[in-house]
Amino acid sequence: MKLTFLGTGTSTGIPMIGCQCNVCQSADPHDHRLRCSSLVTIDEDSEHPIQILLDCGPDFRQQALQHHITHLDAILLTHEHYDHVGGLDDVRALPQVLDVYGNERVLHSIHRVMPYCFGTQHYPGSPHLELHRLTDNQEFSIGNINIKALPIIHHTDILGYKIGNLGYITDCKVMPETTLQALKGVDTLVLNALRIEQHPTHINLEEAIALAQQIKARQTYFIHFSHHIGLHAEVEPTLPDSMHLAYDGLQITIQ
Repeated sequence: MKLTFLGTGTSTGIPMIGCQCNVCQSADPHDHRLRCSSLVTIDEDSEHPIQILLDCGPDFRQQALQHHITHLDAILLTHEHYDHVGGLDDVRALPQVLDVYGNERVLHSIHRVMPYCFGTQHYPGSPHLELHRLTDNQEFSIGNINIKALPIIHHTDILGYKIGNLGYITDCKVMPETTLQALKGVDTLVLNALRIEQHPTHINLEEAIALAQQIKARQTYFIHFSHHIGLHAEVEPTLPDSMHLAYDGLQITIQ
Protein backbone atom coordinates (compact mmCIF):
# COMPACT_ATOMS: atom_id res chain seq x y z
CA MET A 1 0.00 0.00 0.00
CA LYS A 2 1.28 3.45 -0.94
CA LEU A 3 0.37 6.83 0.52
CA THR A 4 0.85 10.06 -1.41
CA PHE A 5 0.59 13.35 0.47
CA LEU A 6 -1.29 15.62 -1.95
CA GLY A 7 -1.38 18.53 0.51
CA THR A 8 0.01 19.04 4.01
CA GLY A 9 -1.14 22.56 4.86
CA THR A 10 -3.92 23.86 7.07
CA SER A 11 -6.90 25.87 5.80
CA THR A 12 -4.83 28.87 4.63
CA GLY A 13 -2.19 26.84 2.82
CA ILE A 14 1.44 27.96 2.70
CA PRO A 15 2.30 30.55 1.56
CA MET A 16 -0.62 32.37 3.14
CA ILE A 17 -2.08 35.25 1.17
CA GLY A 18 -0.43 38.55 2.08
CA CYS A 19 2.09 37.07 4.55
CA GLN A 20 5.74 38.12 4.48
CA CYS A 21 7.07 35.69 7.12
CA ASN A 22 10.16 33.62 6.37
CA VAL A 23 8.10 30.44 5.89
CA CYS A 24 5.70 32.01 3.41
CA GLN A 25 8.62 33.61 1.56
CA SER A 26 10.72 30.42 1.56
CA ALA A 27 12.12 29.16 -1.73
CA ASP A 28 12.26 25.61 -0.36
CA PRO A 29 9.48 23.55 -2.02
CA HIS A 30 9.06 21.63 1.27
CA ASP A 31 7.56 24.85 2.69
CA HIS A 32 4.93 25.17 -0.08
CA ARG A 33 1.81 23.39 1.19
CA LEU A 34 -1.60 22.93 -0.41
CA ARG A 35 -4.65 22.19 1.72
CA CYS A 36 -4.58 18.81 3.45
CA SER A 37 -5.41 15.68 1.44
CA SER A 38 -3.81 12.30 0.75
CA LEU A 39 -4.19 9.42 -1.68
CA VAL A 40 -4.01 5.75 -0.66
CA THR A 41 -3.15 3.36 -3.47
CA ILE A 42 -3.68 -0.37 -2.90
CA ASP A 43 -2.16 -3.01 -5.18
CA GLU A 44 -0.33 -0.22 -6.97
CA ASP A 45 1.42 -2.65 -9.33
CA SER A 46 -1.81 -4.22 -10.57
CA GLU A 47 -3.62 -3.22 -13.75
CA HIS A 48 -6.48 -1.71 -11.73
CA PRO A 49 -5.18 -0.41 -8.38
CA ILE A 50 -7.67 0.76 -5.77
CA GLN A 51 -7.36 4.49 -5.04
CA ILE A 52 -8.90 6.09 -1.94
CA LEU A 53 -8.86 9.86 -1.45
CA LEU A 54 -8.62 11.14 2.11
CA ASP A 55 -10.49 14.47 2.17
CA CYS A 56 -11.16 16.52 -0.94
CA GLY A 57 -10.22 20.14 -0.29
CA PRO A 58 -10.33 23.21 -2.55
CA ASP A 59 -6.93 22.35 -4.07
CA PHE A 60 -8.08 18.95 -5.36
CA ARG A 61 -8.12 19.99 -9.03
CA GLN A 62 -4.50 21.14 -8.84
CA GLN A 63 -3.50 18.05 -6.86
CA ALA A 64 -5.22 15.68 -9.32
CA LEU A 65 -3.47 17.30 -12.27
CA GLN A 66 -0.07 17.22 -10.57
CA HIS A 67 -0.38 13.55 -9.63
CA HIS A 68 -2.24 12.35 -12.74
CA ILE A 69 -5.27 11.12 -10.81
CA THR A 70 -7.69 9.74 -13.38
CA HIS A 71 -9.87 7.53 -11.19
CA LEU A 72 -10.92 7.13 -7.58
CA ASP A 73 -12.69 4.25 -5.92
CA ALA A 74 -13.79 6.12 -2.79
CA ILE A 75 -13.45 9.33 -0.81
CA LEU A 76 -13.16 9.25 2.98
CA LEU A 77 -14.09 12.54 4.63
CA THR A 78 -12.92 13.51 8.10
CA HIS A 79 -15.28 16.47 8.51
CA GLU A 80 -17.16 19.16 6.62
CA HIS A 81 -14.85 22.18 6.96
CA TYR A 82 -14.28 23.76 3.55
CA ASP A 83 -10.56 22.95 3.47
CA HIS A 84 -11.54 19.26 3.59
CA VAL A 85 -14.56 19.14 1.24
CA GLY A 86 -14.24 22.22 -1.01
CA GLY A 87 -13.03 20.22 -4.03
CA LEU A 88 -15.90 17.74 -4.22
CA ASP A 89 -17.45 19.42 -7.23
CA ASP A 90 -14.22 18.88 -9.17
CA VAL A 91 -14.61 15.10 -9.10
CA ARG A 92 -17.20 15.64 -11.85
CA ALA A 93 -14.26 15.14 -14.24
CA LEU A 94 -13.99 11.51 -13.14
CA PRO A 95 -16.39 9.24 -15.04
CA GLN A 96 -17.46 6.79 -12.35
CA VAL A 97 -19.97 7.00 -9.53
CA LEU A 98 -17.94 7.79 -6.42
CA ASP A 99 -18.55 6.29 -3.01
CA VAL A 100 -18.19 9.03 -0.39
CA TYR A 101 -17.94 8.13 3.30
CA GLY A 102 -18.45 10.38 6.31
CA ASN A 103 -20.49 10.81 9.46
CA GLU A 104 -24.12 11.93 9.37
CA ARG A 105 -23.31 15.62 9.88
CA VAL A 106 -20.81 15.63 7.00
CA LEU A 107 -23.23 13.96 4.59
CA HIS A 108 -26.00 16.38 5.57
CA SER A 109 -23.64 19.27 4.82
CA ILE A 110 -22.84 17.86 1.37
CA HIS A 111 -26.55 17.52 0.59
CA ARG A 112 -27.09 21.11 1.72
CA VAL A 113 -24.31 22.74 -0.33
CA MET A 114 -24.48 20.41 -3.38
CA PRO A 115 -28.21 19.67 -3.81
CA TYR A 116 -27.81 19.56 -7.61
CA CYS A 117 -25.94 16.22 -7.25
CA PHE A 118 -28.86 14.31 -5.74
CA GLY A 119 -32.45 13.35 -6.27
CA THR A 120 -34.54 13.44 -9.41
CA GLN A 121 -33.16 16.83 -10.46
CA HIS A 122 -29.54 15.68 -10.79
CA TYR A 123 -27.88 18.44 -12.81
CA PRO A 124 -26.27 17.22 -16.05
CA GLY A 125 -22.50 17.06 -15.72
CA SER A 126 -22.44 17.31 -11.93
CA PRO A 127 -20.61 14.71 -9.83
CA HIS A 128 -22.19 11.31 -9.23
CA LEU A 129 -21.79 10.78 -5.49
CA GLU A 130 -23.03 7.76 -3.54
CA LEU A 131 -23.05 8.75 0.14
CA HIS A 132 -22.34 6.26 2.93
CA ARG A 133 -23.01 7.20 6.56
CA LEU A 134 -20.45 6.10 9.11
CA THR A 135 -20.74 5.84 12.87
CA ASP A 136 -17.92 5.92 15.42
CA ASN A 137 -15.77 2.77 15.35
CA GLN A 138 -17.67 1.34 12.39
CA GLU A 139 -15.71 -1.18 10.32
CA PHE A 140 -16.15 -1.54 6.56
CA SER A 141 -14.19 -2.59 3.49
CA ILE A 142 -13.19 -1.08 0.18
CA GLY A 143 -11.91 -3.75 -2.17
CA ASN A 144 -9.76 -6.07 -0.08
CA ILE A 145 -8.76 -3.48 2.54
CA ASN A 146 -10.37 -3.24 5.97
CA ILE A 147 -11.13 0.25 7.30
CA LYS A 148 -12.28 1.52 10.67
CA ALA A 149 -13.85 4.94 11.32
CA LEU A 150 -12.20 6.40 14.42
CA PRO A 151 -13.81 9.10 16.60
CA ILE A 152 -11.72 12.25 17.05
CA ILE A 153 -12.57 15.52 18.80
CA HIS A 154 -11.73 18.72 16.89
CA HIS A 155 -14.04 21.51 18.06
CA THR A 156 -16.74 18.95 17.28
CA ASP A 157 -16.83 15.21 16.67
CA ILE A 158 -14.99 14.23 13.49
CA LEU A 159 -13.50 11.01 12.07
CA GLY A 160 -10.05 9.62 11.55
CA TYR A 161 -9.42 6.35 9.76
CA LYS A 162 -7.48 3.15 10.23
CA ILE A 163 -6.89 1.78 6.74
CA GLY A 164 -5.19 -1.58 6.93
CA ASN A 165 -1.98 -0.81 8.79
CA LEU A 166 -2.24 2.97 8.30
CA GLY A 167 -3.66 5.37 10.88
CA TYR A 168 -4.75 8.72 9.40
CA ILE A 169 -5.78 11.50 11.81
CA THR A 170 -6.19 15.17 11.02
CA ASP A 171 -7.66 18.15 12.93
CA CYS A 172 -7.35 16.31 16.23
CA LYS A 173 -7.55 18.20 19.51
CA VAL A 174 -8.50 15.27 21.76
CA MET A 175 -8.00 11.60 20.91
CA PRO A 176 -10.46 9.33 22.75
CA GLU A 177 -8.97 6.31 24.49
CA THR A 178 -10.76 3.90 22.13
CA THR A 179 -9.07 5.55 19.15
CA LEU A 180 -5.68 5.57 20.84
CA GLN A 181 -5.96 1.85 21.53
CA ALA A 182 -7.12 1.11 17.98
CA LEU A 183 -4.06 2.86 16.57
CA LYS A 184 -1.44 1.29 18.82
CA GLY A 185 1.12 -0.65 16.85
CA VAL A 186 0.08 0.49 13.34
CA ASP A 187 2.89 0.47 10.82
CA THR A 188 2.37 4.10 9.79
CA LEU A 189 0.72 6.96 11.65
CA VAL A 190 -0.26 10.25 9.99
CA LEU A 191 -1.17 12.92 12.54
CA ASN A 192 -1.86 16.64 12.55
CA ALA A 193 0.58 19.06 14.23
CA LEU A 194 -0.62 22.56 13.46
CA ARG A 195 2.20 24.68 14.88
CA ILE A 196 4.66 25.06 17.76
CA GLU A 197 2.33 27.09 20.01
CA GLN A 198 -0.82 25.59 21.50
CA HIS A 199 -4.13 26.03 19.68
CA PRO A 200 -7.74 25.76 20.93
CA THR A 201 -8.91 23.20 18.33
CA HIS A 202 -5.76 21.43 17.07
CA ILE A 203 -2.85 19.70 18.78
CA ASN A 204 0.53 21.36 18.40
CA LEU A 205 3.81 19.66 17.50
CA GLU A 206 4.72 18.80 21.10
CA GLU A 207 1.31 17.21 21.70
CA ALA A 208 1.51 15.32 18.41
CA ILE A 209 4.92 13.88 19.33
CA ALA A 210 3.55 12.75 22.71
CA LEU A 211 0.61 10.98 21.06
CA ALA A 212 2.89 9.35 18.50
CA GLN A 213 5.14 8.07 21.27
CA GLN A 214 2.12 6.37 22.86
CA ILE A 215 0.98 4.80 19.58
CA LYS A 216 4.48 3.55 18.69
CA ALA A 217 4.07 3.26 14.92
CA ARG A 218 7.07 2.17 12.87
CA GLN A 219 6.96 5.55 11.15
CA THR A 220 5.02 8.74 11.91
CA TYR A 221 4.41 11.66 9.56
CA PHE A 222 2.97 14.96 10.75
CA ILE A 223 0.60 17.01 8.57
CA HIS A 224 -1.85 19.95 8.55
CA PHE A 225 0.71 22.69 9.20
CA SER A 226 0.22 26.42 9.40
CA HIS A 227 3.06 28.77 8.55
CA HIS A 228 3.70 29.00 12.30
CA ILE A 229 5.24 25.50 12.23
CA GLY A 230 8.54 27.04 11.08
CA LEU A 231 10.86 26.15 8.22
CA HIS A 232 10.83 22.49 7.23
CA ALA A 233 14.63 22.34 7.06
CA GLU A 234 14.95 23.64 10.63
CA VAL A 235 12.14 21.65 12.30
CA GLU A 236 12.65 18.24 10.65
CA PRO A 237 16.09 17.56 12.27
CA THR A 238 14.68 18.23 15.76
CA LEU A 239 12.12 15.40 15.63
CA PRO A 240 12.55 12.04 17.37
CA ASP A 241 13.71 9.04 15.37
CA SER A 242 11.03 7.60 13.06
CA MET A 243 9.04 10.89 13.09
CA HIS A 244 8.98 13.30 10.18
CA LEU A 245 7.29 16.37 8.77
CA ALA A 246 5.39 15.27 5.69
CA TYR A 247 5.49 17.53 2.64
CA ASP A 248 3.46 17.87 -0.55
CA GLY A 249 4.27 15.14 -3.06
CA LEU A 250 5.93 12.80 -0.57
CA GLN A 251 5.17 9.12 -1.22
CA ILE A 252 5.63 6.44 1.42
CA THR A 253 5.06 2.69 1.62
CA ILE A 254 2.97 1.11 4.36
CA GLN A 255 3.93 -2.43 5.32
